[in-house]
Amino acid sequence: MPFWNKSLDTKYGGVYTCFNNDGSKLNSKEKFTWSQGRFLWVESKLISLIKENRIKGDLNFHFNHAQQTYTFITKNVFLENGNCAFLLSKSGKKKESTPGDGFDTSIFADCFVVLGFSEFAKITHNKEVFNKAVQIYERIKHRILAGTARSEPYPILKGFTAHSFPMIMLNVSQELAETAKVFNSHYYNGILKDSIDYMYRILDDYRLENGRIIELNTENEELKGTLLYRHVNPGHAIECMWFVMKSANKIKNNQLIEKAVNTLLYSLKIGWDEHYKGLYRFVDFEGGIPKGKKLGGSFENLIEETWDTKLWWPHSEALYSTLLGYKLTGNQQLKNWFEVIKEYTFKTFPNEDKSIGEWIQIRDRYGDPSNRLVALPVKDPYHITRNLFLILDLLL
Repeated sequence: MPFWNKSLDTKYGGVYTCFNNDGSKLNSKEKFTWSQGRFLWVESKLISLIKENRIKGDLNFHFNHAQQTYTFITKNVFLENGNCAFLLSKSGKKKESTPGDGFDTSIFADCFVVLGFSEFAKITHNKEVFNKAVQIYERIKHRILAGTARSEPYPILKGFTAHSFPMIMLNVSQELAETAKVFNSHYYNGILKDSIDYMYRILDDYRLENGRIIELNTENEELKGTLLYRHVNPGHAIECMWFVMKSANKIKNNQLIEKAVNTLLYSLKIGWDEHYKGLYRFVDFEGGIPKGKKLGGSFENLIEETWDTKLWWPHSEALYSTLLGYKLTGNQQLKNWFEVIKEYTFKTFPNEDKSIGEWIQIRDRYGDPSNRLVALPVKDPYHITRNLFLILDLLL
């Protein structure tokens, strides 16, 4: 957190996140909405942990910046149609990330605003903030059902459906349901039901035999030999399985928990680099280099060019997911995996320059820093801190 405490925008609110790979240089003061929503979640969760005396910190300092971030988001991100703009200037002016594409180019921005608002509503006991989160959530659902939801920076090619939609909505509905319960809201049962439905949709539509989670599915048999269909994102599958375990545990369904654990173990197995250690970014659903017929497009290029990079976030997600699975099932394989991942993660990602105070987020296959852009040009205050906080919830 000290790194992010130095990255706050005390003039306009929010946080600067467009740093280079090692965190030594701020490349831009543009603000991606999903980063601001994520930061609001982190600050709000941190405030809860400080109040519970589980983490030491300056309560007033963090609450002030959570409030400033909430105000920045509320004042600047919303369009007339109720959607969230994807990209803003440092002062909050809406920007098109690609000229002519419009402002509301990704429902992921809206989803992270809901997550931030949901957690902020808890610490402020402000039901209006919660109700606003519900309104945004319902609009996201409507856009997905209507087929108008967009997904920058990963556009979905015609003929495919994306695992990322039910995955993010599972997490959003889980957290929103928890906040609804705090407020004793009549929305609780409906949102909880949504979360269970999203869990089943993931397992039914994107989990193939042997526990393979594919990122893109299709009913078109001709597309099933393509690179897009065959590729697996091990980090996404690993992260998604703790979402699934959480919902399965909510309804006391041990069979689904075991299914999630088997999927987690399979994702770790095919995603792990046996030679140089660490989790690959992308693999084929049978393991190894992603392969299959190419249809053309930037996402295919991304898969081929960055498949063997080692990213910070899948490893932090794997630390929590393996621990959660071990706590729920006692499966010794998960405890063993946790130890292996922990050793690699803390040997590889923390910056050698302790004065910077953040992880180097992108490494090449061999563990060396890589300046290759793999998604957005940001270093987000989310996965590392979120998983630390969740592990504290699990163990303390």
